[in-house]
Amino acid sequence: MELMISLNPSYVEHMLCLNYYVSKFQHLIVTPRFYFIPGALSTEEQCYWIRESLKTFPQPPNRTNLTATYGPISDLFIAAKNQKILVEVQSSNGQERVEQNNVGENAHPGKFKFVDGSEIQKEERPKSTMAAALVRKLRWSTLGLQFDWSKRNYDVSLPHNKIPDDLATLAKKMAVPAMPSGEEFTAEAAIVNYYGPSDMLGGHVDDMEADWTKPIVSISLGCKCIFLLGGKTRDEAPTPMFLRSGDIVLMAGEARERFHGVPRIFTEGDQQDISGLVSELSDDDDHFILDYIHNSRININIRQVY
Repeated sequence: MELMISLNPSYVEHMLCLNYYVSKFQHLIVTPRFYFIPGALSTEEQCYWIRESLKTFPQPPNRTNLTATYGPISDLFIAAKNQKILVEVQSSNGQERVEQNNVGENAHPGKFKFVDGSEIQKEERPKSTMAAALVRKLRWSTLGLQFDWSKRNYDVSLPHNKIPDDLATLAKKMAVPAMPSGEEFTAEAAIVNYYGPSDMLGGHVDDMEADWTKPIVSISLGCKCIFLLGGKTRDEAPTPMFLRSGDIVLMAGEARERFHGVPRIFTEGDQQDISGLVSELSDDDDHFILDYIHNSRININIRQVY
């Protein structure tokens, strides 16, 4: 793949201040305003964002693909580490109830709670799910302004928190080369995608934000994947490339009009690409995270909505 180094003095200074190597910034000549920054995050930074993606980002009021079935679930990661089980419960008068500190203040009226396995009656087991299995079923979570997948737009009426400051700061810094001159990136929403061994993301265009001159800042974590960058129609042959843990991609302007997707992730082999993560996630407290990331990929893509 032909690459073109495209740097300007202000960006050089920006990268040096962030302790990144200038040579890491590459502007793909195949598509204007598509920027690839390999190895943008240190191993320590990657581990931090993996932890946040599993521990913090699925927390209410953020919505996940599990919300429609179970309501807002608080502390899913902690429950998984402690081998808890999510059970459907009903009060003696047939009305569903729920413990607020287990599933969040905004939960649907009484549906589910986490319990120890010893607390489950035999007849309840068909309605129960291991918390660890639910972590594996995570496919997406939404931060900041909440995205309504059924309507394919942002629903500002839904409860939400602002994008975490540290994530907003990272996105603002990384977005510099793709921003219009004199403007700064404002992180208003993010979608976190969780990929298991057999998961893929079909070809699509990210077209729901108001101003396409602002980039999508996309962070790759965990197992490497094949990323396909296509054309403005599905008929154009896509350009394949690997995305590894710590890589960042920016898509702005014309690049945002192009179909793109992830047909597969790679979990087999000796996993040299995540050897640094394996070493860094060596504490007992990280055992569950390490087990997860051995065969999973996480993608955080941050957007300026307005």
